[in-house]
Amino acid sequence: MARGTMAAAGLAATAALAAALAAGTAATGPSPADGLRAALLAEKVTPMLGGDTTRLATTGSSFTFLIENAEPGRLRVFQFGNRLFNTNWVQAPGSVKSFDGLGPVFNRVSCAGCHTFDGRGRPPEKTGDPMESILVRLSVPGEDDHGGPRPHPAYGDQLGDRAIHGVQPEGRALIAWEEVPGTYGDGTPYSLRRPAVTFADLAFGPLDDALISVRVAPQMIGMGLLESVPEETLAALADPDDADGDGISGRVNRVWSPSAGKIMPGRFGWKANAARSIDQTSGAALGDIGLTTSVRPAQNCAEPQAACLAAFDQSAGEGPEISDTFLEKLVIYVQALAVPRQRGEDDPAVMRGEALFRAAGCAACHMPTLKTGAEAVLPELAGQTFHPFTDLLLHDMGPGLADGRPDFAASGSEWRTPPLWGLGLVPQVNGHDLLLHDGRARGFAEAILWHGGEAEAAREAFRTMDKADREALVAFLGSL
Repeated sequence: MARGTMAAAGLAATAALAAALAAGTAATGPSPADGLRAALLAEKVTPMLGGDTTRLATTGSSFTFLIENAEPGRLRVFQFGNRLFNTNWVQAPGSVKSFDGLGPVFNRVSCAGCHTFDGRGRPPEKTGDPMESILVRLSVPGEDDHGGPRPHPAYGDQLGDRAIHGVQPEGRALIAWEEVPGTYGDGTPYSLRRPAVTFADLAFGPLDDALISVRVAPQMIGMGLLESVPEETLAALADPDDADGDGISGRVNRVWSPSAGKIMPGRFGWKANAARSIDQTSGAALGDIGLTTSVRPAQNCAEPQAACLAAFDQSAGEGPEISDTFLEKLVIYVQALAVPRQRGEDDPAVMRGEALFRAAGCAACHMPTLKTGAEAVLPELAGQTFHPFTDLLLHDMGPGLADGRPDFAASGSEWRTPPLWGLGLVPQVNGHDLLLHDGRARGFAEAILWHGGEAEAAREAFRTMDKADREALVAFLGSL
């Protein structure tokens, strides 16, 4: 049989399998999400992953571009936002008042310090190396006043491993790795790695009672599109009681929005704990750089940290350290970062990989297609059909990925489905292919093999594929 005929036959068989699986799922019973879910799954994925906003980009700058359909005048604001994103903030008082206010406790001096080229962070290469684009969330059992994680009384909600002059850093986190062996269905061995976190130089006592979660910085693309998906879509896609019996129980995280002053659906962050771009941006400014905004005006000094509190009192002037004008431009910048176009979509392996992706059940959570509403955070983002490969919902991923740290409605084993667009370009942009929330997975295959809980069936479908099919599915993911 000719190679082209073999490829066509393989694709036809895979499509038949996907249809059979879809029919089996439908036979278990309808749910409120079935109509919308079926309609979205029926949409053909095009190379224009960001709809009309998509940019052709294949270099180390692929995540840095303004949306393709930007309206006149958008570029100037975008460029100013880019400057703010890349600004190295300094301790107050600085020579330029607009760019001082760093700390007192912080992790990096700029947004780009973690999101290099608007891209993805990574764990340290060696145990003991500084944590440059990864951080440690902290809390203790219980909830804060809005139902979110309860900050640690001595360290707050994030370990600050750097501090301004005259203030002591909170401490350092060290990551070591344990290899976890496994075997594919065809007998091929593999090894995963699991992180073990310890702490050193803790300034305010031990963290023995703390709930901890290691988080790498995600890439920044497409945030405006995700923010513009109607709340009704998220509610319709959710199936918290697994009414259709397919084993997938996506839930909306209901979180406090400090900018809106109310509870809203979470969309951003590894556990969907931020409702809006301005919430995510202002939270990162405070937690990562120590910069206050009108959204988050209180400094990130826990009560026992007298030097931190004193330093903030001495440097505090009128108004927040990031002005509302600057914050608005910074938020527009992150909302207007374009999604790169898919690459190699005509490659037979990529086409077969997409069919296998659906047949394995991956699309049940990594929803290929979403649509924005008539109202959007930017006019250019309204009415877009786009392909993020996420449903923005919480899913239980099992004990292997659990951090044991609840976050609003998210349990210690639930995570937001991360978008897959752009991940194939991370090696070009950031020089690595380390995936999942803590960077443990060395490439797509390891990321899939860590899936458990609701995703266990999809993981097993991948694990038991033959080598050629596994490689095709990975090729598809790399094209996104």
